[in-house]
Amino acid sequence: MHDSTTIRVAILGSFPPLRGVSSYCLELASALAKVVRINFLSFKRIYPGFLYPGGGLMEDKSFPTNAREGITVHRRLTWYNPISWLKAGLFTRADLLHAQWWSMPLAPVYWVVCAAFKIRKRPVIFTVHNVSGHDGAAMYGLISRLLFSLGNHFIVHTELNRKQLVDTYGIPPNLVSVIPHGSLDFQVNSAADRDGLRKELGIGPENKVLLIFGAIRPYKGLDIGIRAFADVAGDMPEARLLIVGKTWQAWNQYQHLIRFLGIEDKVILRLGYVPAAKVHRYFMAADLVILPYLRFDSQSGVGATAVAFRKPMIVTAVGGLPELVAHKKAVVPPNDPEALARAIKRVLRDQTLLDQMRISLDAVAEGLNWDRIAQSTCLVYDSALHTPRQASFQRGI
Repeated sequence: MHDSTTIRVAILGSFPPLRGVSSYCLELASALAKVVRINFLSFKRIYPGFLYPGGGLMEDKSFPTNAREGITVHRRLTWYNPISWLKAGLFTRADLLHAQWWSMPLAPVYWVVCAAFKIRKRPVIFTVHNVSGHDGAAMYGLISRLLFSLGNHFIVHTELNRKQLVDTYGIPPNLVSVIPHGSLDFQVNSAADRDGLRKELGIGPENKVLLIFGAIRPYKGLDIGIRAFADVAGDMPEARLLIVGKTWQAWNQYQHLIRFLGIEDKVILRLGYVPAAKVHRYFMAADLVILPYLRFDSQSGVGATAVAFRKPMIVTAVGGLPELVAHKKAVVPPNDPEALARAIKRVLRDQTLLDQMRISLDAVAEGLNWDRIAQSTCLVYDSALHTPRQASFQRGI
């Protein structure tokens, strides 16, 4: 087997203090740096705000900034300067490129960097975070197909994603590996006072708190979560719904729904981007995390965060969400507020079940361990480095 300590890996993605997929990249690079040398290709300017409906995707200064041995971060890429893309692709010292593919506006940057690595006869590996674009982006599939023609190997987070890559893009099954999205442990603050955090949010010791966290986008089914909560609150007046995240569309429709259902006094809102250093405040305050997604084909960063905090979840049966829970009672059909409400009430009324769900997350977390993920990723690197270069995926354009 290849001596992994000698491998030099270039990772293309976003790295703190940028946002994007920086939480994932930080954890992955930190684990990989224990066994390989990392040159991380990040952005100085990632893309203009008008391309990002959620508002300017800029920096989060609260990300951990301590230096990590084995990682050299190059923040030179700019969305408006193709020369920076070409330099990164042609002159970064690395044996292979590992591209984190998640955002359609970055396609020109990724195409140039990946093509330059191919010209240098270096393998290109894609981690495909979104096989199909969120909210049904029509061009996402075409752009992905063009990019994937440059790939030697592909990593996805779920078996469903593997099947999609094979069926949709014609990628040979032996070129697709399933490696899970690890738990986002760096956000955990074990020293924080849960009672104090709840008090700051106006939550009493008697309240049962449901958390819906993350960017508020149509596919995440917030309206279904709100309707389900209204049902729960009708039977359990001590229940509270904590909605935290940045809106990608007008908030008015959700506010009108909350008012129409008569639950304004039971809904706690914290709208806006949550810095990494403050994520723990909301997860620690919650009793149960709700992921009422309508459609989804990958794995969830919110779910991975809930696992890190050992917070029980109720999820819909879409994408890789069911893989994050060990109890069948925690999985409900999408777009079914009645079923979601029944599941929530069943869990909140049964402390033993809630405790069992919490304990079961230890096993889930073990499967999402970053050292294990790094080991699996290094096996992919080793395979790509020992596969004849002409054997990379070239079909499907």
